[in-house]
Amino acid sequence: MQTEGEKYRKTELSMTAAEANVQALVFMGPILVIYVAAYWLVWPEQFASQNLRLLVQTHRDLLLISPMIMLLVFVLGAVVHELLHGLTWAIFCRNGLKSIKYGVYWKMLTPYCHCKEVLPLKHYAIGGMMPGLVMGLLPALAGIAMGHFLLFLFGLFFSIAAAGDLLILWMLRHQHSSDLIQDHPDKIGCYVLSTKA
Repeated sequence: MQTEGEKYRKTELSMTAAEANVQALVFMGPILVIYVAAYWLVWPEQFASQNLRLLVQTHRDLLLISPMIMLLVFVLGAVVHELLHGLTWAIFCRNGLKSIKYGVYWKMLTPYCHCKEVLPLKHYAIGGMMPGLVMGLLPALAGIAMGHFLLFLFGLFFSIAAAGDLLILWMLRHQHSSDLIQDHPDKIGCYVLSTKA
């Protein structure tokens, strides 16, 4: 795709990892409230005092018995989160996985995925939302449907973990479908390449 200055107007939409972590808090509260309210509305009997005590006792014992398992789930979950970004973007890249770079922001202990190709807005957005959908929303909905509290918590946690992705998608909300997106190589965010009038 040509990106010459005379054909496109280039706008940076980005922030540092520290800034993104702070601004992503705006999305975490509503996610928590909506998910918990949905679970409670479908399974109110689980929150009756006797059942709630049993539910808390069962899952507390599980978490105390296997803290290493929980840590492993969180660490592997962070890796899978970034893999989902990369694998999805690679589908739309001319050079496939060769255009995807993985790494870690060591100061923030945060893994990242960077797409080196310019993508249409739609394809960039699909890659951006994929981890939150696959690891967050779908498991949470399955947990709500089945009344499976641990599955619900898994989906809730990884939906909250995708708050940074939601922040980037929110930053792109005013862009046109014809815009091209270039993932930022150093910051959280991207460059928007808009066709000049």
